[in-house]
Amino acid sequence: MDPNKMPNAPPPGWNPDEKSGMGQPAPPPYQDHPQYPNTGYPVPAGYPANPQGYAPPPQYGGAPGAPYGQPYPQGQYPQGEYHQSTVTVQPTVFVTHGALPYPLPDYLGYSIFTMLCCCLPLGIAALIYSISTRDANNQGHQQVAERSSRLARILNHSALGIGITVIILYIVYVVILAKSIH
Repeated sequence: MDPNKMPNAPPPGWNPDEKSGMGQPAPPPYQDHPQYPNTGYPVPAGYPANPQGYAPPPQYGGAPGAPYGQPYPQGQYPQGEYHQSTVTVQPTVFVTHGALPYPLPDYLGYSIFTMLCCCLPLGIAALIYSISTRDANNQGHQQVAERSSRLARILNHSALGIGITVIILYIVYVVILAKSIH
């Protein structure tokens, strides 16, 4: 197979060593000028110019010019020359609630039963509150868990009552209808 006849082959006369003319000039060549360090960058206020191009590092916790960490001799602090202030950084504390030591009942099984067997709309609402109770128990929110658990129980009892009532009415209707046919 000839590579020049492939659909993704370069056009004839293409030179891979030549830069494409995309309308942008080529970047200037890299020039290293050691005699001009840090050219183009101004020296920040408070830092003296240094022949190497870098300001001396600031010292913390000691006298300027003294070895790192060495304090001034007793009573020989300069007046107004340098004032070092102490900054105390406190660690960040994240307070999270743990799970409740005595979790409240979530009635999850009861909610699933009433949803499938008794009254679907009330069963779905009871299921949502049961899951909310479980989440509140795991996150340590006592008041939310109490409220959700109570609502799940009330909705489950209501759905069960409605389901039993509908089943009894259906049985009575079928029995009366069966007697009227015979």
